Amino acid sequence: MENENLIKMVTEKAQGWLADGYDEETRAEVRRMLDADDKTELIDSFYRDLEFGTGGLRGIMGAGTNRMNIYTVGAATQGLANYLKVAFKDEPQISVVVGHDVRNNSRKFAEIVADIFSANGIKVYLFDSFRPTPELSFAIRELGCQSGVNITASHNPKEYNGYKAYWSDGAQFIAPHDVNVIEYVNRISGIGEIKFKGNPELITIIGDEMDQKFLAAIKGLQLSPEAVKQFHDLKLVYTPIHGTGVKLIPDSLRNYGFTNIINVPEQDVTSGDFPTVASPNPEVPSAMAMAIAKAKEVDADLILASDPDADRIGCVLRDDNGEYVLINGNQIVMILLNYIMTRNKELGRITGNEYIVKTIVTTETIKSIADKNGFKMYDCYTGFKWIAAVIRENEGTGRYLGGGEESYGFLAEDFCRDKDAVSAISLMAEALAWAKTKNMNFLQMLKDIYMTYGFSREAGISLVRKGKTGAEEIIAIMKNFRANPPKQLAGSPIVTIKDYADLNLTDVTTGNVSKMDMPVTSNVLQYFTADGTKVSVRPSGTEPKIKFYVEVRGKMEKPEDYGKAIEEADAKIEAIKKDLGID
Repeated sequence: MENENLIKMVTEKAQGWLADGYDEETRAEVRRMLDADDKTELIDSFYRDLEFGTGGLRGIMGAGTNRMNIYTVGAATQGLANYLKVAFKDEPQISVVVGHDVRNNSRKFAEIVADIFSANGIKVYLFDSFRPTPELSFAIRELGCQSGVNITASHNPKEYNGYKAYWSDGAQFIAPHDVNVIEYVNRISGIGEIKFKGNPELITIIGDEMDQKFLAAIKGLQLSPEAVKQFHDLKLVYTPIHGTGVKLIPDSLRNYGFTNIINVPEQDVTSGDFPTVASPNPEVPSAMAMAIAKAKEVDADLILASDPDADRIGCVLRDDNGEYVLINGNQIVMILLNYIMTRNKELGRITGNEYIVKTIVTTETIKSIADKNGFKMYDCYTGFKWIAAVIRENEGTGRYLGGGEESYGFLAEDFCRDKDAVSAISLMAEALAWAKTKNMNFLQMLKDIYMTYGFSREAGISLVRKGKTGAEEIIAIMKNFRANPPKQLAGSPIVTIKDYADLNLTDVTTGNVSKMDMPVTSNVLQYFTADGTKVSVRPSGTEPKIKFYVEVRGKMEKPEDYGKAIEEADAKIEAIKKDLGID
């Protein structure tokens, strides 16, 4: 009976999309789903409305209320336009920046977004073609705009697209604007309310001039020009994995002074089909396979990559045997922050008001680095809008040195307010040149960090649960972990539980409960054990999955202990996975 009611509900919703207001391509797709014997696709396309969350939209492209298409994008833009006209009612001319990545339909969606904004009397700066996400953030600030939209689904599979919305500071929305925008978007009750017919007089195309300003600002972050001059011919293999990074990252590396940038020609081809990879995600080893093959061919010193919208960085180092090893996001953040903090000290730039930022699921080794070097460190929620919020709170009183998260994102600057692979890759290459001046490679630098600040090993596990039943299962998993928390992990007792849904911190040994100081609640659970293990559990806000972040601690007294420390940590991680029931 429940399934019959669901099919009836989605059928009625789908039939509404056969009306004259929808284009023929959409109507044909809806008719195909209605006529199919298997109603799975129809249900997934219409069982709910694609939710405009605090970061915007993200979903599979296609017809339907739960899909990315011109109508869901249109409703989001009309709602945002309506809110901007209220929030900035005293502004003589509200303006926005619109950008997009290389995905299928991205340019089409971006032009529709520009048309709708302009139809609402809002001035639009539209990039002439695809650009890295961080450049959109930079452009909002540079042009003094009130908002911005980037059409991108980051590193999601090719069938996805997305809609990221930004505020006047160049960061994605936080309170109160996040919930306010959602409310205005939800008020759009039909496509008749969407103003699709644009005003060309209010649309200005931007491009190369903004690129040069962004690249010049990134060049200003350079800390070791002498080291780069000495090792300018380091062999750097770079791949954009078919994405937007091809537009600026090689130029930025050259700006820094590097002269031996080796590309992967097949992956320089910009394509929303991402033809050479199963997943365009530099976190996934298979996505780096062609770059590694190229590196072996040319005997490269370092492999660097960016995801399709060039906000995440991937990095492959050479080990002691000359083999290429993919490092994780935690290690990337550790290397970059350690370099930036150390180099600022060497240059005598420390005044006492410097600070760094990490997210709560990122390795605690970063806190050890900050504490031992006398730098203030802030912990924030996952997502760079929260790192941007810390930067905003400290403007005028503190100097931001950098911040990052375990999911391969890093931000080295405050003139942009979203993670930035353009600057991160430039600084990573520079950090290697600096290490070379000290007769070290990256692996030796990483070992030195572990010996000085404590060894840590991290693992990310994602359980993918698609569709309506998957969403329900993810809710049930979180509910079960709250009702039945583990007593121990890999033999070490749980001593602290942090539940960010109610901001309760429970001292398991005493039973005392205290409140955590966080700006809002969030659906995240964390368990801490007596031996320093940290496990975080959270549903993804952008993908149909629930994520587990496992971090274990260990000892490493000398470089030769590295392999043994990894082996022991991996065994502990496997035990933890079994204890959590996710092995």
